[in-house]
Amino acid sequence: MYKMIVCDMDETLLDNQAKISKKNEQAIKAFTAQGGHFVLNTGRSFLSVQDNLKQLGLIDKPNQYVIAYNGGAIVENRANQILTVNQMPFETVKQIFDYAVKRNVTVHIYAVQGLYMWRPSEQELQYIKQRVADFDILTSSNIDSLKQQPLVKILYQADDPALRKELSQAVAALLPDELTITFSSNRYVEFNPAGIDKGTATLQLAKQLRVKPSEIMAIGDNSNDLAMLNAAGLGVSVQNGTAAVKQAAGYVTQATNDESGVAEALEKFALI
Repeated sequence: MYKMIVCDMDETLLDNQAKISKKNEQAIKAFTAQGGHFVLNTGRSFLSVQDNLKQLGLIDKPNQYVIAYNGGAIVENRANQILTVNQMPFETVKQIFDYAVKRNVTVHIYAVQGLYMWRPSEQELQYIKQRVADFDILTSSNIDSLKQQPLVKILYQADDPALRKELSQAVAALLPDELTITFSSNRYVEFNPAGIDKGTATLQLAKQLRVKPSEIMAIGDNSNDLAMLNAAGLGVSVQNGTAAVKQAAGYVTQATNDESGVAEALEKFALI
């Protein structure tokens, strides 16, 4: 029996309008009603998912959790208590940011309690506004003002997949062995500290809860989900997942994210 489910949000739990379907909502509520931990495991901030937690009946709940920033932080929903921060050194963030400035690339910098964006396009702003209520636009290429904040992730936004690959390789060469580099949402290259990802944070939380890896189900769609699928007893890809995610998964849903694929997985494997 699965005691914990970790689930990606964008293009997995959320439909193409960035909403949680009624079917997904009902399945998740049934799982938590039987005592399970349902953990949003996202590249986003935990602050950006509060409305989603409210819909799922998980907001401000003790013993329910969010893993944010691709494993950068683990937060208990009760009072948004931050349990674990896997911080990124400021100098590492600065080097990645400075390279983006030279390349004129859109950047997101995630602090534990804030999102800062550099040169977002109007299209990117519309995408973010569907998902994040509060963020700041950086007006200077000097980010020393962020030095005292606990930073956990930085990413580049680029629509061209070839450019995303090129940028990832350039930054990997700039900072060898210092980073975990993943891709998400067919628009982002994401950088976390080496060894920090959705999978390591899943196992950190599971250890705290005395949940065995075999008692975990993970559901995702993109490369930043691979680590949590591999860490879990059962990895699930929604039908719209990438080829690599489908190959890594123990089960691929027939339904896409827009057809309540998460509910399909819960009904098949997790609900009594």
